[in-house]
Amino acid sequence: MKTIYVDNNATTRVAPEVVEEMSPYFSELYGNPSSMHFFGGQVNTRVEEARERVAGLIGARPQEIIFTSCGTESDNTAIMSALESNPGKRHVVTTRVEHPAVKNLVGHLKREGYRVTELPVDRDGLLSMDEVSRIITDDTAIVSVMWANNETGVLFPVEEIANVAKSRGVIFHTDAVQAVGKIPINLAESQIDMLSLSGHKLHAPKGIGVIYVRRGTRFSPYIIGGHQEEGRRGGTENVPYIIGIGKACELAANHLEDMNVRVRGLRDKLENGLLEKIPNSIVNGDRDQRLPNTSSISFEYVEGESILLKLSDQGICASSGSACTSGSLEPSHVLRAMGVPFTAAHGSIRFSLSSYNTEEEIDFILKVMPPIIEELRAISPFWDGSVARSSTAS
Repeated sequence: MKTIYVDNNATTRVAPEVVEEMSPYFSELYGNPSSMHFFGGQVNTRVEEARERVAGLIGARPQEIIFTSCGTESDNTAIMSALESNPGKRHVVTTRVEHPAVKNLVGHLKREGYRVTELPVDRDGLLSMDEVSRIITDDTAIVSVMWANNETGVLFPVEEIANVAKSRGVIFHTDAVQAVGKIPINLAESQIDMLSLSGHKLHAPKGIGVIYVRRGTRFSPYIIGGHQEEGRRGGTENVPYIIGIGKACELAANHLEDMNVRVRGLRDKLENGLLEKIPNSIVNGDRDQRLPNTSSISFEYVEGESILLKLSDQGICASSGSACTSGSLEPSHVLRAMGVPFTAAHGSIRFSLSSYNTEEEIDFILKVMPPIIEELRAISPFWDGSVARSSTAS
């Protein structure tokens, strides 16, 4: 059975070119880049080349790139650095739909006595700029807003928010883990102070991330140790993975057009086909302001976990918008924040594509998905065919 992988917002296949470029750094070029001898020096040169590649993808200076272990570390570093650098400020602004790397951290900060404001979103998952401007005060240490939502793909106006924060003298951070490599980003033309990205979302390995820190931004290290990363992140560099993320960023820069034309077309074909074939299906999130690869669709009156199991039986790997916790089904915090109806939130499926997906794969999903939903609704105690309504496809 062929595997059809449409869960790329969870993780991506490591590109063959990335694996090839990483390989020598496990067994041949194994020197420590901090060593003074030539063997370590040649490795350090390649680490710096990787830094340049990362910077090139996001329009940054190489000196503004700090390698970390993952996106979560980068998010934590940014927020804790802002608080450490502004000890007199006790207010953090974020949104209700952040990734747990931010959401759970600010929850911890709230228990530690910080004041946290989580901005609401509307039914389309969009933020109100008026609310952003209103909520920032003289006590605000940092505003942290994700660039693209990991579940719905909805894009937030982070560059505009960064301008507002800058005008108020407040540090702005964005979790751009889902955005980097999918949309054009040029930090040289923005006021964003800090940005997080993760290698395994753009065809590099798991276990490598980056935090961008704009030159001149007050910064306090989160991991304290040696002199690595110019004293901004202690710990011996994970050289093979740094090489890998550098290559992945180079590839991503070359594939941006494919992502925004061909992959977007595949996403739209899948989404429109499902909406046409399956009644009572709803797209979650704004259909214009979103990533080109992501579609979150709710199928009313069925459970997402059951859909995923049926899809898995067909070799299709997607993800659900709800999570099973302690035996009781709870819709995701993102869908709850958007006000998605209970009957739809539990049946939410996220399809997230990559440049490796093909039209034949989309055709197969469109073939098997309608009978799966029909079968599950037939045994659902909540489904009444008389309430069926057509879904709207654009």
